[in-house]
Amino acid sequence: MTLEALRQAIDHIDDQIHDLLMERADRVREVGEWKEKNGTSSANSSFYRPEREATIHRRLEARHRGPLPVAALHRIYREIISASLNLERQLTVAYLGPEATFTHQAASKQFGSAPLIYPVRTINDVFNEVELRRADFGVTPIENSTEGMIHHTLDRLVESPLRICGEIYLPVTHHLLSREKELASVRVVYGQPTVLAQCQQWLAEHLPAVSLKECVSTATALWEARQTAATAVIAGETTPDPFDWQILARHIEDRAGIENRFLVIGREIPARSGQDKTSLMFSFPDQPGFLHQVLGIFAQQELNLTRIESRPSMKRAWDYLFFIDLEGHQEDSPVASALAELAATAGVMVKILGSYPRKVL
Repeated sequence: MTLEALRQAIDHIDDQIHDLLMERADRVREVGEWKEKNGTSSANSSFYRPEREATIHRRLEARHRGPLPVAALHRIYREIISASLNLERQLTVAYLGPEATFTHQAASKQFGSAPLIYPVRTINDVFNEVELRRADFGVTPIENSTEGMIHHTLDRLVESPLRICGEIYLPVTHHLLSREKELASVRVVYGQPTVLAQCQQWLAEHLPAVSLKECVSTATALWEARQTAATAVIAGETTPDPFDWQILARHIEDRAGIENRFLVIGREIPARSGQDKTSLMFSFPDQPGFLHQVLGIFAQQELNLTRIESRPSMKRAWDYLFFIDLEGHQEDSPVASALAELAATAGVMVKILGSYPRKVL
């Protein structure tokens, strides 16, 4: 087959893909009309279903045979789903800002480019935006694989009526961005303090003579670095003005395999997806063997606990709250039985923080 014939074949396939996307959009609109007719279109969960999205991604991954990488397939469908949701109503998502942070990347990874995704200053502000219905969902950090839990998020989950609706994992990758053409031209490197610390070995080896300037955020580092020549900044590939920068060096972090975990918070608990996780908080009297008794309830139901964390209750000295993640949805029979027994145990206070699809992307 000639090159021109191959290109014509690709054009024909593109036409078919376009037609199918329009057909899919028509079906999405019909879903919206059905919801409107049946009076279910007012709730945010009626048009954004985390469990439905997770099921789509898992089904496509199971049937995927290449040659496209499966990660590329997920990115493509994330945008298809994002654009389709926008046909019903534009989703609004608040995240812990500013722009160009890992939380910004996580929100974009989860929701795509169609929703209105906007930054707020604090974790408390993320919760407030969703509680006051200015945003449909919020995205906030919860855990770093090496540095542990974000306690402010845990504390806010305890007091908030909101529920966890999803989780996002994001690899910690740092790149050296600059408007200079080569490393030799860089005299100053800007970065958030934790980011600079995570890249100190690379910087010492490749840029031993540069000055390091700490900034309160990656967005601030990008802004300050662009004010003068001979500068570079450590950031991810998602920047507010990506075309102003070029990547001089990729993956300059000193340790591989570090991940950040983020939570999607909303006003309702998603339905079962078949591969779910439940997060809960409980407290109990300070008595010998009580924690063993509580954990035994989950063991009897053969439930896998993926995380357990203790946190001072902030009410009185030596009083603790325990946070647990376990595999399964609260509507699954083993989980429901364990939660019922836990709630019936004298002296135990339980709060379900959410049941949601386990990590997909």
